[in-house]
Amino acid sequence: MSPRRLILALCLALPGFAVAEGEQPGRFDYYVMALSWSPNWCAGEGQGSQQCGRGLDWVLHGLWPQNERGWPSYCAGPQSPPSRGQTRAMADIMGTAGSAFYQWKKHGTCAGLSPADYFETAREGYDSVTRPEIFRQLPREMELAASVVEEAWLEANPDLDADGLTVTCKAGAIQEVRICLTKDLEPRRCGADVIRDCTLSDAVMQPVE
Repeated sequence: MSPRRLILALCLALPGFAVAEGEQPGRFDYYVMALSWSPNWCAGEGQGSQQCGRGLDWVLHGLWPQNERGWPSYCAGPQSPPSRGQTRAMADIMGTAGSAFYQWKKHGTCAGLSPADYFETAREGYDSVTRPEIFRQLPREMELAASVVEEAWLEANPDLDADGLTVTCKAGAIQEVRICLTKDLEPRRCGADVIRDCTLSDAVMQPVE
């Protein structure tokens, strides 16, 4: 067995890990829409990115085809890649054209849609939720319980349920809100491997730049 195959086999044996590459486009169960808190990303690994310094709050990290357990990625299909114009047009909600292209390559290819339809669906999903205004009003770096972030999202979006939304953390800071949607972009319960709420009581949130 080659080293790459051995590593993959070991990863697949880990609890909760299930990812496949090169699967047939369109074969998935639902979407996970990941919204990243841009100020935190910019304060860390995103320093110097064109995404930063533009007053962005929750940006669309991606609209990810998901299975009840695991997820497909880098699917093989007949679709041509998106044009520069198509990816550039997504920068207002995805931060940069480069991010939009990467999300298409890794996740969009698995949706069974053309680049234009995938980005249109991603924007529709993004527009279907209300981003809590209170987080734009943070006066400075603050520490909040991750549960407070979830509660604010549920209050702003009565159609969402706690089992259909999860808050993630990274390096002691709020990272993302992930919302589970049907293929028709209706709220639904997340699969067991997606519901992994951050439990920090003092997660950092940077203010909008």
